[in-house]
Amino acid sequence: MRTDIAAARGSGLVRRALEAELSRARARGVTEPRVVDVGGGTGGWAVPFASAGCSVTVVEPNPNALATLQRRAAEMGVSNRITVVADDSDALGRHVPAGSADLVLAHGLLEVVDDPAVVLAALAAAVTPGGAVSVLVANRHAAALQRALSGRLAEAKRLLTEADGVLPEDGDSLLRRFGTEGLREQLSAAGLEVTLIQGDGVVADSVGPVPDGAEGAEGADDLAEFEAAAGTLSPLRDIAARLHAVAHRPS
Repeated sequence: MRTDIAAARGSGLVRRALEAELSRARARGVTEPRVVDVGGGTGGWAVPFASAGCSVTVVEPNPNALATLQRRAAEMGVSNRITVVADDSDALGRHVPAGSADLVLAHGLLEVVDDPAVVLAALAAAVTPGGAVSVLVANRHAAALQRALSGRLAEAKRLLTEADGVLPEDGDSLLRRFGTEGLREQLSAAGLEVTLIQGDGVVADSVGPVPDGAEGAEGADDLAEFEAAAGTLSPLRDIAARLHAVAHRPS
């Protein structure tokens, strides 16, 4: 199961962190890094990674998403680098050998699974010693701040105090949202060493699309530079729309 929301996509800041992990794998002597994208959807990460020379396994139960993934892979000529597993995240251990992946992605996944601790344990088991797990999740504090700024203060307070950071009456597809420390604790409990937690979408989701032309390009560059600086600084990191964590399996 996977949630098709912004928490599954991420920004250039997330992409740079993942590229750094692939560079680390190559520095260890891995010529074709092995990437597992759990809940990989339509291949937003899988196809670019395959194009960059990685061997990618996508675990995804949605047949429509998989059809789109396979079409995109064929268009880019990387179908031979992508293995598709039509199954839920619960079945990860049956399809991916323990300790086989250099990088495991779980983007927009922990918000919708029944038991995040079980999924994190499976992610940690799949990654090779020294390899990395990348997790991208919706941030409860950003959701609370957004409600407060729109005048929905009672809801904002409940988002802060409810155990899972969601409100039942919202009809929200999410089962939970995360805060910085809670995310860190869950990754550590899975036996992973957290090396990075950064904010993704500190203001980018609020400023709207940039206009076309040279002025728009300059504005986009300025926004990207601000996000890169703000995403690593608390408290701005802690109110970003999404939280991105990278954690390593001890060597």
